[in-house]
Amino acid sequence: MTGWITAFLASGPARKALGLLLIALTIALFVLNLRRAGERAGRLAERLSTSERTHEIQRHMLDAATRRPADRDALAQRMRNARF
Repeated sequence: MTGWITAFLASGPARKALGLLLIALTIALFVLNLRRAGERAGRLAERLSTSERTHEIQRHMLDAATRRPADRDALAQRMRNARF
């Protein structure tokens, strides 16, 4: 049984077909790997964008906290002067 398979694979056209099949498989795996890498890069870019937005909002909140009145009297004074 294995003798005729070996003889078949040793023939010229079968070896050429097997070589072409291996080349096609290699190219297909390469393209799939590129696709996965692209998807991963897209997810990382989206995560970075979300993180930057979050940090910007937190910076605004901290900036606003530094300008807040120190106590209730300062808040009342600020409201009387219409600076709030």
